[in-house]
Amino acid sequence: MTLFELQEWLGHRTPEATAHYAKITPNTLARAYNDAGYFARNVRTVEVLVDRDAVTSGAAANGAPWQYYDLSHGWCTYTFFEQCLHRMACARCDFYTPKASSKGQLLEAKENLQKMLAAIPLTDDERAAVDDGQAALDRLLERLADVPTPAGPTPRELGLPPGAVLLPFLAIDARAQESTRQPCCPPKPLG
Repeated sequence: MTLFELQEWLGHRTPEATAHYAKITPNTLARAYNDAGYFARNVRTVEVLVDRDAVTSGAAANGAPWQYYDLSHGWCTYTFFEQCLHRMACARCDFYTPKASSKGQLLEAKENLQKMLAAIPLTDDERAAVDDGQAALDRLLERLADVPTPAGPTPRELGLPPGAVLLPFLAIDARAQESTRQPCCPPKPLG
């Protein structure tokens, strides 16, 4: 029931008189918020993983990260994640740890920056921004150098530079190419 409906029902002349007698309890207020859909519209959930080993060993007390906020492309270890003003600048943040699954995206982003340098005439400021972006991506790829591959060894153990991409090796058989080659012109008849 609204304040104006209650005013009419009680026979008060002004809403102020009704408000004087009507006290809103926290439960009533919470129910009103729920009925209005406030909580459903204002839910921001971020999965937080807690490193129990860091907590129980005491490493967290010594400053080691123990909370990991899942950003889908990586992890944020900033304790005050809710108050972070730079949520979109994760690549340069010391609290950010990229996920191994984001390596392909990082390599593609680096390739796109290199294409930009080669194909687009840039001002000095734009070139500096692209170079800064490449440096940030290199740092992220370096962090992934010790993440194990699906086969087990890490890229560093395999002796690959952090930004290297393994391409499939295709064996080319010259005889197979000869047999599939079509002549460019049909042979001329003799005579």
